[in-house]
Amino acid sequence: METRQNHQQHIQICFDCAAACEHCITACLQEDHVMMMRDCIRLCRDCADFCKLCGSLTARDSEFMRQFMVLCADVCDACADECSKHDHDHCQACAEACRRCADDCRRLSANA
Repeated sequence: METRQNHQQHIQICFDCAAACEHCITACLQEDHVMMMRDCIRLCRDCADFCKLCGSLTARDSEFMRQFMVLCADVCDACADECSKHDHDHCQACAEACRRCADDCRRLSANA
């Protein structure tokens, strides 16, 4: 059964993931071989935007939040897959945050 506490936790997970993605973008742009980080940067940008919107939709209890959670989980998975290809600490931390968010999105969307 879904509770307000579950929603609050999910909102925090979404915004934590967005923050990890934003940090990863900034750090990737400082890397010596920034062109090799293009896909990582692109996916992190998308993921950050999706996570922020997912958190906002959950906060307002939108009628579309469950469908969006499924899409957000897919974007988080793609970002985690890309970030995990890189050895940088910021990429590994981002991948972990993305996996956590994807798992939570799927858990909540399944409890409709």
